[in-house]
Amino acid sequence: MPVAVITGASRGLGRALATALAERGWDLVLDARTGNVLEDAAREARAYGTRVVALAGDVTDAGHRTELVAAARGLGGLDLLVNNASALGAEPLVRLEELSPEGLRAALETNVVAALGLVREALPLLREAAGRGGEAGAVISVSSDAAVEAYETWGGYGASKAALDQLSAVLAAEEPGLRVWAVDPGDMRTGLYAAAVPDDDAWRPEPAAVVPAFLRLLGERPRRASGRYVASALLGAEGER
Repeated sequence: MPVAVITGASRGLGRALATALAERGWDLVLDARTGNVLEDAAREARAYGTRVVALAGDVTDAGHRTELVAAARGLGGLDLLVNNASALGAEPLVRLEELSPEGLRAALETNVVAALGLVREALPLLREAAGRGGEAGAVISVSSDAAVEAYETWGGYGASKAALDQLSAVLAAEEPGLRVWAVDPGDMRTGLYAAAVPDDDAWRPEPAAVVPAFLRLLGERPRRASGRYVASALLGAEGER
């Protein structure tokens, strides 16, 4: 069975993607900071008969990242790494004049530095994925439209996601044997968004509604190039941006 590591998997998009992959027979290593909520997500995935390792911890902790990759190795290898865990830098979001250096640093540590650290840990297993008889190993980094558009108060978070996009692009150039995708899922009803803009009660789709875009990338990965994709376009026609 293919194996995926998904960070930030206790809620929102991470949980929805974990459930969808479990339904399709993937074994999973799931990460989140809140253990009891993470275990709920793991139990939901295990209902499909798949093997699930749930490891509570913080992706900014190098030791925790090592544990995640070791757990994947214990399941037989690693076919997919999903960098989904994210930090806003300020809750609710604030204008740049109010954003503390510590807040920006926190967003960068989770959204960029930890993602790179996990990629470095996972690369040997990802490179081996095709050799185990599967498809090329893949890395998905969850991006945001704030990485490419200028929205008031989203400067720190957007800057961190822009850096993640560039990290993904360079990784794709350096590792042509892998598939490396940055995916902008678009607006969703998540706890992260509620923390970012608590007074915004406009309707937004549930994370499960955009999961088919991620599944499309995974299903077509022998043919689709690495790059940056927008979920709404993937659900329609071509999605690279």
